[in-house]
Amino acid sequence: MGKKRLFDIKFLKFLLVGIINTIFGTGIMFLLYNLASFGYWGSSAVSYILASILSFFLNKNFTFKNSESTVKTALRFTVNIAVCYLVAYSISKPIVTRILTNTSLSKSIVEQFSMFLGMVMFTALNYVGQSFFAFREK
Repeated sequence: MGKKRLFDIKFLKFLLVGIINTIFGTGIMFLLYNLASFGYWGSSAVSYILASILSFFLNKNFTFKNSESTVKTALRFTVNIAVCYLVAYSISKPIVTRILTNTSLSKSIVEQFSMFLGMVMFTALNYVGQSFFAFREK
């Protein structure tokens, strides 16, 4: 058995799905935040729920070609998404707030920077979680 490369075809497929999801989810998140006043947690949560549904089906069938029961994989996927979301967004807001605390930026701008950092952190955590937990190979 050969060594597993960091940038294998699954990773590239994951990135492609991620780009699609990022465009979809980011659009929803910032529209809800700026136009519907859903706030930091509401807009990020709704966008992640909707983008996660899209991500599940794309990653299960395209990226990881997982043939396991949809129910089993969906449960692991849901746990992974929830943990990654809570960790990423709970950490990003205090980090950005601390960094930007002595600036004249509005709360809205600080929260949007926080959401962006949360997206970056979530993506990294999510790839690891999907690879080794949600769609793990037997």
